[in-house]
Amino acid sequence: MKIEPDSSTMSSPLKALVEFLRLIYAKCYRKVVRECNQQMSFAIRRLLRAAMCVFSWFVMPYSQCVSSRIERRKLPPIDNPLLLLSATVLADRIRKGEVRSEDVVRAYVHRCQQVNPLLNAIVEDRFEAALEEAREIDRLLAKGALGTVEELARTKPLLGLPVSIKESLAVEGMSNTAGRLLAEKKVALSDAPVVRQIKRAGAIVLLVSNTPELCLCWETYNQCTGLTRNPYNLQRTAGGSSGGEAALISSAGSLMGVTTDIAGSSRLPAMFTGVFGHKPSPYVVSPYGHHPSCDDENWGSFFTPGAMTRYAEDLPLLLEAMRDPDGAPVTLDKPVPLGAVKCYYMENDGPSGLTRPIDPDIVHAIRDVAAHLNAQRVNLKRLRWTLDISVCKMLRMKNVETIYSPQANGKPDTTIKRELFRYLLGMSKSDLPSVMIGPMQHIVNNYIPQSRLDFLDSQTEKLRKDFIDLLGTDGVFIYPGFPNTAHRHYRIFHKLVDTTYMMVFNTVGLPAASCMVGFDREKLPIGVQIVAAPGQDHLIFAVAKELERRFGGWVPPS
Repeated sequence: MKIEPDSSTMSSPLKALVEFLRLIYAKCYRKVVRECNQQMSFAIRRLLRAAMCVFSWFVMPYSQCVSSRIERRKLPPIDNPLLLLSATVLADRIRKGEVRSEDVVRAYVHRCQQVNPLLNAIVEDRFEAALEEAREIDRLLAKGALGTVEELARTKPLLGLPVSIKESLAVEGMSNTAGRLLAEKKVALSDAPVVRQIKRAGAIVLLVSNTPELCLCWETYNQCTGLTRNPYNLQRTAGGSSGGEAALISSAGSLMGVTTDIAGSSRLPAMFTGVFGHKPSPYVVSPYGHHPSCDDENWGSFFTPGAMTRYAEDLPLLLEAMRDPDGAPVTLDKPVPLGAVKCYYMENDGPSGLTRPIDPDIVHAIRDVAAHLNAQRVNLKRLRWTLDISVCKMLRMKNVETIYSPQANGKPDTTIKRELFRYLLGMSKSDLPSVMIGPMQHIVNNYIPQSRLDFLDSQTEKLRKDFIDLLGTDGVFIYPGFPNTAHRHYRIFHKLVDTTYMMVFNTVGLPAASCMVGFDREKLPIGVQIVAAPGQDHLIFAVAKELERRFGGWVPPS
């Protein structure tokens, strides 16, 4: 039994000595814990670096072989001027009767039929139903049955506009398998809350787009729909997990899309395809109605539906329609004088010792953006922990739906050992990320010391506070999204740790957007991240519009 000294019977000098010894012990203990954590991080980084290097020996030849088999064709040029107008402009013209909704929807249907054979981005379409809905809207507008132009701008801001939806979000009557190869196709029985919101705003759902299996990869391929390709170069990836949306929007096959973001899933595809992808502040948009699902109480602070558009001015328009009426408060249309926005930037993640060097073309782009915005260079040292805190937080989420989750009978369809064995024999019905999520969860939840997890949780909160203190209500942070532009298919597997440039903002709960700012030497789009404090999404939109004005924004792939 441990005996504590009774402070009530001790003399003052003895009390002081005991207190002094306690302080020394606490300080030494904290130092030991800190040293142990740093040594563990050093060891983990070296191990991961070695693993990524070895993995690349297998991935690179396979990637080269797959990519070289894809014919290097260019997309057909955009032949309908309606496809070059922003959603903001089209919505205004439809309300005023200057453009028919049917003509807009038909233009996008035709464009999808042109580009999808090359991109492979559509899982299921509803073209005929969308055209009928557009004709009905035109009839009602012609009768004046929907209200005045001003009323419609306020109550139905997306009236008559076609919108595409990531297939992992439930759209009633549409495929909702999230890329899984199932005995029976999973069909959504009702709309996800965010889908209901955009329908209430007058949008017409055009299609559901491709995702990796269970949205567990930063490239978009699965055993159901196959591989989605980049409009700028079919031999390159469109990113993931919202790669289907990005490929269609960039190629003018979709006007704008509803995506999701749990670890950069909206921002990386936008970056690789030259459009704008926004991860909102947590709980601005309802996180429910998604497959895979999760009932962890922190799910909504890590995962959120997002917005993807070709034009910066359409981001607030779409997000306003998507937002949850009972969600977190946020101002989206507040005018922001750009001179009043304080800008900060970093060119990399500091001394992390893990991520690959940022490509020189991306570094130059960040410096050009920083110079244009008169941004101040900063050094947030806790960004060195981004891999540790992000991976550990994500893999500790409780009851995330995977291939190992219990089914209706209470039992999983497979086990970790069985699925690993099947995958090694080439017999698994699942892709590598879906197979590996189980072992990774098991390692984090059973083999990482609690003291280590407590340390990382404290670093998460401190990093969040660092950002909030720096940005306040009038600041943005400019940061890389990934070390390179769109790479060849499947090369993400030896670059997994580089995704922490995006994942960290899910971990600390900050809004972030990928903004198109030019092209690299291989004529592939370059994007940078713009980050703000929670609830300050409007600052990101203001900066995105300015970057679009200064650097040109989206350029048609053809």
